[in-house]
Amino acid sequence: MYASREDIGYDFGEDSKVGSKPIKPNPNIDRGWAWMIVLSSFLVHILIMGSQMALGILNMEWLEEFNQSRGLTAWVSSLSMGITLIVGPFIGLFISMCGCRTTAIFGGILNALGWILSAYASNVHYLFLTFGVTAGIGSGMVYLPAVVMVGQYFQKRRALAQGLSTTGTGFGAFLMTALLKYLCTEFGWRNAMFIQGAISLNLCVCGALMRPLSPKDLREKNVVRSDSEEDRAKALSHSTETIKSNGVLSEEPDKKEEAANEEVLGSVQHIEIGGKSGSGRSMYGLRILKTVSQLTVTVRKGFALWYSSYFGAASLFTNRVFVAFIIWALFAYSSFVIPFIHLPEIVKQYNLSRQDNVFPLTSIIAIVHIFGKVILGIISDLPCISTWNVFLMANFTLVTCILTLPLMQTYVGLAVVCALIGFSSGYFSLMPVVTEDLVGTKHLANAYGIIICANGISALFGPPFAGWIYDITQKYDFSFYIAGLLYMVGIIFLLIQPCIQKKQPREKSTEEAQA
Repeated sequence: MYASREDIGYDFGEDSKVGSKPIKPNPNIDRGWAWMIVLSSFLVHILIMGSQMALGILNMEWLEEFNQSRGLTAWVSSLSMGITLIVGPFIGLFISMCGCRTTAIFGGILNALGWILSAYASNVHYLFLTFGVTAGIGSGMVYLPAVVMVGQYFQKRRALAQGLSTTGTGFGAFLMTALLKYLCTEFGWRNAMFIQGAISLNLCVCGALMRPLSPKDLREKNVVRSDSEEDRAKALSHSTETIKSNGVLSEEPDKKEEAANEEVLGSVQHIEIGGKSGSGRSMYGLRILKTVSQLTVTVRKGFALWYSSYFGAASLFTNRVFVAFIIWALFAYSSFVIPFIHLPEIVKQYNLSRQDNVFPLTSIIAIVHIFGKVILGIISDLPCISTWNVFLMANFTLVTCILTLPLMQTYVGLAVVCALIGFSSGYFSLMPVVTEDLVGTKHLANAYGIIICANGISALFGPPFAGWIYDITQKYDFSFYIAGLLYMVGIIFLLIQPCIQKKQPREKSTEEAQA
């Protein structure tokens, strides 16, 4: 059954503007250079997420080199993974001011620098700063633009494109694990990190491929989206009346900001025209002034968009469904990470190490996860299927698997549950699509930055929390049960908020009719 944006409480934002004239399809939307953007994002996921999935190889080397506790050493990997996601809202500011391409190129340089400096580490605390913080921030500066650019370049095939690009995580886990294992064996872990830093410079190439769409192209994309959704026409006709009540990001501040910016540039151009009769040195100074003014306008406009998204009167947090989405993200990611970390211990506890060595359960999750992203993306792009419904069904399947996994005590039973976990967790590729539907393309960078920040908090504290529960109970069962129940709370928020938001306009219209 198809569910439109209004059925789940979606806001329309700038997508509510429907042009009266037929627009010629942009050759780069859903085709052409859009597939180069998918390739760029795919490589980013291999180099960043794949490398982070393979940090267990380096973790063993660090334990042997520095002779620190497992808990302290594990924080190096946790910081790198957590900070990559937690810095999302601040990376949104960079994207608003500098664009995705510049942000990604700078992030690639910073990530490579973090790997190279870590090769000279003298203790674990040094790695906290160089690898956990420096490389983590650099990874975040590349990861968010890679996701946002795919959302900008695709309309009809958004879910499939995101699914294909994020499969790089699974491929990267295999490739980077094998690569780091080989490099550490042949050259030692220090030289391995130095070489990996050089490889990470390819992130700058990925960033260079992120050619920005012009504002005109983005407007055409939004018009095409609106025109292709005939069943939403009635909702669009009255969406302007419900903008303030539903918390849609207003565009009036943007218009005022643009007017002020044009006034600044206009004054500079007027001075430049008046000074044409002056000396060459004066003209050179005026050109510098114009460049600085244009840069100032860009920074002001980007900061204004970022600030209004988070703290303005019409911020993203006035959208109740989006707030529920954030609460869900706080609990969701740890439920996916915990099995990866604690499955080896469960296998050892049930004396299944021999079968697991032949085909590890974590490998089953990783392999099926790749197919899950692509298949769920294809299903979500079908015209008769709602992305929101696919997203919810995948979440229900995953939370059921998390709760039932401790009950499986045979290898076959664990393998089946792990396969379901891998497939259902493919909904990660739908997260940018759902976020874009909630807030629109214009605010995707800031909104998705908040979502991955919540995921980062979950990834940072979830596994240590599970370990703490094990220290108290001496069983991993309760870790999965508590994580599953918290995950269920997040899903319930996703279910009840759209119902509340859908009910409120009806009550308001009834009151107006009585008046």
